[in-house]
Amino acid sequence: MSNPKTEAPAAPSSEFTHRQILTILGGLMMGMFLAALDQTIMATATRTIADDLHGFNLQAWATTAFLITSTISTPLYGKLSDIYGRRPFFLFAIGIFIVGSMLCGLSQNMYELAAFRAIQGIGAGGLMSLALVIIGDIVPPRERARYQGLFLAVFGTASVIGPILGGFFAGADTILWVDGWRWVFYLNVPIGIAAMAVVARVLHLPHHRTDHRIDWPGALSLIVGLVPLLTVAEQGRDWGWGSGRAIACFAVGVIGIVAFIFAERAYGDEALLPLRLFRNRTVAVGAASSSILGMAMFGGLMTVPLYLQIVKGSSATQAGLQMIPFVLGIMAGSITAGQLIARTGRYRIFPIIGSSLMLVALGLFALIGADTPLWQTMLIMVVMGLGLGGNMQPMITAVQNAVNPREIGVATSSVTFFRSMGGTLGTAIFLSVLFNVLPGKISNSFTAAAQTPDFQKALADHPDQAKILQQATSGGGSNDLSDTSWINKLTDVLAHPFKTGFSDGIQVVFLMALAIMVIGLIVVFFLPEIPLSQRSAQQQRADDILAAENSDGVPGEVGAGPGHDKIPAGKDT
Repeated sequence: MSNPKTEAPAAPSSEFTHRQILTILGGLMMGMFLAALDQTIMATATRTIADDLHGFNLQAWATTAFLITSTISTPLYGKLSDIYGRRPFFLFAIGIFIVGSMLCGLSQNMYELAAFRAIQGIGAGGLMSLALVIIGDIVPPRERARYQGLFLAVFGTASVIGPILGGFFAGADTILWVDGWRWVFYLNVPIGIAAMAVVARVLHLPHHRTDHRIDWPGALSLIVGLVPLLTVAEQGRDWGWGSGRAIACFAVGVIGIVAFIFAERAYGDEALLPLRLFRNRTVAVGAASSSILGMAMFGGLMTVPLYLQIVKGSSATQAGLQMIPFVLGIMAGSITAGQLIARTGRYRIFPIIGSSLMLVALGLFALIGADTPLWQTMLIMVVMGLGLGGNMQPMITAVQNAVNPREIGVATSSVTFFRSMGGTLGTAIFLSVLFNVLPGKISNSFTAAAQTPDFQKALADHPDQAKILQQATSGGGSNDLSDTSWINKLTDVLAHPFKTGFSDGIQVVFLMALAIMVIGLIVVFFLPEIPLSQRSAQQQRADDILAAENSDGVPGEVGAGPGHDKIPAGKDT
């Protein structure tokens, strides 16, 4: 039973001034900067890291391991923070991220890097999702655009600085007697410690604990279901899709997913991902759209830095600078959508426009080749960024607005989970397809080039390079994918067939992403338009507690709907 004397003051504490919100946002932005910097700094450093660890064709392991753990941990953070409060789990996420970063810097091969990136992912799963949950706690949906620019400034700064730093570290042989690329991970340590100090000092939110069961069976079955399926998605091309190991992974994965569904049904409202939430059309559309968006975004854009470095010959630092148009597009799209939502109170149109722009961008990306001018590729990045910027935040706002304020954590983390899940699948599948088609594309390109006089003359003029080329492309053009640094030793004429084959392989990935994005555009048309609330989730929860105390003294029984001024969960139209 509650004690009215101790819980009555909750209502005043739920009202945050502009200055208090800015103070709390300071802590959130430190955590978001840490996560955003890690994502962007890796974009331009991955090739150097993979080459140095002799595992260019294994790089999907490092990316997939990070995405698996961040994906699985995301709903756990949302659920546990709903029960025990946001602050301790945000601090925990930063701490785990620091430990994982330190271990990544010590990696000696790609498999170790993948394992340590998995630890890093456990922390990353909480950094972004909890920041979005907390801003939903303290700022009403209609006013959220006022503060959206601050988050975008952090993300934009990290997105610009990250690739440049990644290129700088990757391009340095050693810094302080340590391999340059290892500082990509070591840099997270001081930033993370500073973030922990800031968060511990400023992030103080009122919390009313409600005891619940923790859905550990759901978490375990989710791991059992996802890990084998994602592993076979990445390794299927090497194992053979009909091999014993592949079939075993499929079987275990299906069993895990079925067990997860039964666990969620058994736990009801206390489930990791309550199935009841998905009867709410906004949540259902948000989850489906986010998973498709994640596949198109992560799966498609993972190849752009590779294209810039391998096909266009850009250094890691140059590739980072060349990605700036993409970042500027995201910021412009997000700011424009946020300001218009704040003024009009309408959000549905923005995911539709964003998905349409992404569809156009992916179609244009599928047309780029080895000889496409760089400025054209950068213009396509702007279009892609505008599409993403107009899609992500409005969808989160729509879902947070449509659910019970007591469930804003699990609802937000559910959408983030499906976006990460889509990104994980997209990365694993698309990179697997890319490295599956590359040997044939590269071999065909060399076969065609061998008939040209220019190529034959270049072979005769550079016998040393001819020997490098023969060794690298032996075995049907597949051996060249474990270390691509040999391309830089060739003249343009001899390297051009490889670049042509590589760009042809990338076109296949973008065509797949395009097909998936068509489905995504269809899905967002089903997103309903619900009037945006004028009160934050924290204010609504406080009102519910006061109402409960005034009626029967049992807080927690009131609030079955998402608030006094919103449609009950599961009944939006």
